[in-house]
Amino acid sequence: MRAGLVGQTHQQHGVLIPPLIPRNTRQEEKEPKFSMRGMFSALKKTVKAKMHGILQELTDDLRQQFKRPASEQHYAEAVSSDVDTDPRQEELQDVIAACGRLWNLDINRLTPGRDYEIDCGEGKKMYQKEDMIENALFRHLDPSVLHRPTYARFIALLDNYYANMNETERRTRQEEQEEIAFIEEISRTAPIQYLQKYLSAKGVFRGGDEQFKNTLHNLWFRMIGRSGTHDSSSAFEHVFVGEIKRGSDNSEEVSGLHNWIQLYLEEAKGALDYQGFILPRRRGSQLPDSQTQLLTLQFKWNNYLKPLSSTLIGVSPEFEFALYTLCFYCGREDNHVQLGPYYVNIKVYRLGRDGIGSAFPIAEE
Repeated sequence: MRAGLVGQTHQQHGVLIPPLIPRNTRQEEKEPKFSMRGMFSALKKTVKAKMHGILQELTDDLRQQFKRPASEQHYAEAVSSDVDTDPRQEELQDVIAACGRLWNLDINRLTPGRDYEIDCGEGKKMYQKEDMIENALFRHLDPSVLHRPTYARFIALLDNYYANMNETERRTRQEEQEEIAFIEEISRTAPIQYLQKYLSAKGVFRGGDEQFKNTLHNLWFRMIGRSGTHDSSSAFEHVFVGEIKRGSDNSEEVSGLHNWIQLYLEEAKGALDYQGFILPRRRGSQLPDSQTQLLTLQFKWNNYLKPLSSTLIGVSPEFEFALYTLCFYCGREDNHVQLGPYYVNIKVYRLGRDGIGSAFPIAEE
């Protein structure tokens, strides 16, 4: 968490923004690139000003705790032994079954209508670039959600990166401590404990708890090069935070950014403009509503367009880490699974022999 974000809560468009909300504070101060445009711009500003579930400032004690070395911090209790995290034989033989079990083990997942509320608005085709959505995607989020241990530690990581994919990252010691502390926190949850047992049973991983944490840390936070730039990215930054890259037509565009928490925080800041959900290709398919937890959408981030994206809304950080890690080690590029009521292709691109290039869900019709 950047030191520059530790301060007083401020307001933007009438929305209280806590000092721990991330966004590239290392970049030089410039005129903000984001602006509401289109026929509904005034309406969107009004909606954002009236958003319910205003973001609450994380406690001073928690902020101070994040500054200490990871080994000196306090963590939540490990998941109860009453929760069965042992993989079953049919799951060891079938990634589909394993992913379904992970969904059931995500006890930290939010409930739509209770913990949060979304407004999907109108649908559009991917090639339609105009903004016809008058409302924000997120209408409400229970502020207590951001106090949950894994959520709070996840948020602390989001401002540790340059958005520009061509810019070399320079990690500080504090940022590395935040990464280690996050891995320590999620290792106490049911999805990650299941993941460790699963990979051990499959012979993919051999070692103890500390070695497993190091494996996760190396997989997700090791610096990698993209677009010909050395140490300009990581699997975590691409999948969860998002990046700006130069496209094939030499224009800049959004890459990655598949995490719903980052979408929510950036929208609350006014840095992300939801443009609508992408209509299913098959006519008669069910359209998303306020209960939807798998959404295909279009948005602008810092005024750069992402014409097609997807996200699992309300799932916990530990679930997504476990899901993508399991599919990376034991699955293929395309992993056709069922997560609760959703039929999903978990797409996992490799970077080299042992790196995650990208990982995200694709709704299957």
